[in-house]
Amino acid sequence: MKLAILSRAPRSYSTQRLRAAAIDRGHTVRILDTMRFAIDLSRAKPNLQYRSKQLSDYDAVLPRIGASITYFGMAVVRQFEQMDVYTPNTANGIGNSRDKLRATQILSRHDIGIPATSMARDRADVPAAIERVGGAPVVIKLLEGTQGIGVILAPDNTVASAVIETLQSTKQNVLIQRFIAESKGRDIRAFVIGDRVVAAMRRVAKGDEFRSNVHRGGEAEAVELDPEFERTAVQAAQIMGLRVAGVDMLESDEGPLVMEVNSSPGLEEIEAATSLDIAGAIIDHIDNQVAFPELDVRQRLTVSTGYGVAELHVREGSDLVGTTIDKSGLSERDIAILTLNRGTSVIPNPKVERVLEADDRLLCFGRLEAMRDMIPERRSRPRRVRPLPDEPIPDEPDDDAS
Repeated sequence: MKLAILSRAPRSYSTQRLRAAAIDRGHTVRILDTMRFAIDLSRAKPNLQYRSKQLSDYDAVLPRIGASITYFGMAVVRQFEQMDVYTPNTANGIGNSRDKLRATQILSRHDIGIPATSMARDRADVPAAIERVGGAPVVIKLLEGTQGIGVILAPDNTVASAVIETLQSTKQNVLIQRFIAESKGRDIRAFVIGDRVVAAMRRVAKGDEFRSNVHRGGEAEAVELDPEFERTAVQAAQIMGLRVAGVDMLESDEGPLVMEVNSSPGLEEIEAATSLDIAGAIIDHIDNQVAFPELDVRQRLTVSTGYGVAELHVREGSDLVGTTIDKSGLSERDIAILTLNRGTSVIPNPKVERVLEADDRLLCFGRLEAMRDMIPERRSRPRRVRPLPDEPIPDEPDDDAS
């Protein structure tokens, strides 16, 4: 395998460990500076230039994209994808995880625990946003912060409002999150590769510091995760679209709460804490997957008029409950089951003799018209009666209004 590692820090611990692991396994590896690429869209096929020369062929690319170069780094990774070069972390996955608000919005639609989160831009809406997450103390986070930078604990509502107003006055976007007191300055970093957690550590804050990042002086120790934490970590990484990720979780009274999904997790602290060869596990995963480049399913299915992918819900009382897949009549209706989700279990390509149960969710490919009646209803939001304003609300100005 010929592997390219995208990194602006070739001498960093993580980059050197990945390079050494690839060489130890007999692969050819080169570290490429992400900012020295030029994207070539002038030819019939997408291409890349590196240091003003034609880029040679690679089997796989492993992106280590820092926060300061997210936009261009994603563009380079996206170009590799268009060239059918395998990457464990796609540009879309990196973008999903890098934006804290976007990541929280995506996770909130799934069965993933997250701290109560709110965001408001208008000064008048901030007090209500603080109350929606349970009131002070609250955690205030900059959307662009990393390694614990830009994370502030506000002890009361007045301080919280003042901090948010100050940050917004400097054109910073901030999130407001419930403070999980029972976590006691601790969090879990689960390292996900593919569909499993290969290592985990607990980070403990130092002294009165509530941020447990090792960069803030926190200490790390290896930990054996409960199945619920493992499931949450793997599911969060997959929802983001990442095959290599560091998932940070809080240990709350409600179970695991995902704080962040990191698309370029560092290796030094977790390898030191666990004494595991995580770099080697990443290289082995890439080697096993290199023949299967990422596909945009939506693009591939547009040529199949009237066909598509949908999630079907086996409702209580349905004729499907208690029947096997081959007796369900789905195949006769031109519907193929790709994956069966039952509780926290995911069963890919289920066998035809498997019996369907109430609340099973089936990811299917087939004729859209045949699947229409089985698609779950949209979740309805409770309506609230809003009092009439004392004064008329002015119309929104046009985008080009002065």
